[in-house]
Amino acid sequence: MTTIHLHNLIFHGYHGLYEGEDKTGNRFEVNLDVSYEVKKGGYDDIGNLINYVDLYNLVRKRMNTATPLLEQLADGIMRKIAREYKQVREIRISIFKLNVPIENFEGKLGISMSMNFDK
Repeated sequence: MTTIHLHNLIFHGYHGLYEGEDKTGNRFEVNLDVSYEVKKGGYDDIGNLINYVDLYNLVRKRMNTATPLLEQLADGIMRKIAREYKQVREIRISIFKLNVPIENFEGKLGISMSMNFDK
């Protein structure tokens, strides 16, 4: 099994439920791990592998679509990856909101989710 790690990806997006988040937006950090079985032929051909640039572009595109809940956003990313790449066995994702609209809050908050595909 091979795992692709895309960590500390920073995006500006309009995700959230609080007033004004749909107008000013926020900075988000995404961490994604995708584990998969390499296709027959192994590591001799890039066509047997999942391209990390394609994964990044998939995440980037989804992060540009405003979504009220981080859980909904993460679930959508994982389901899209699972549809695109049938060889995926596990996906782990975390999404953090970096500028939290809570008075006197310092730090970041976020969610983590995972999906397993035992085939």
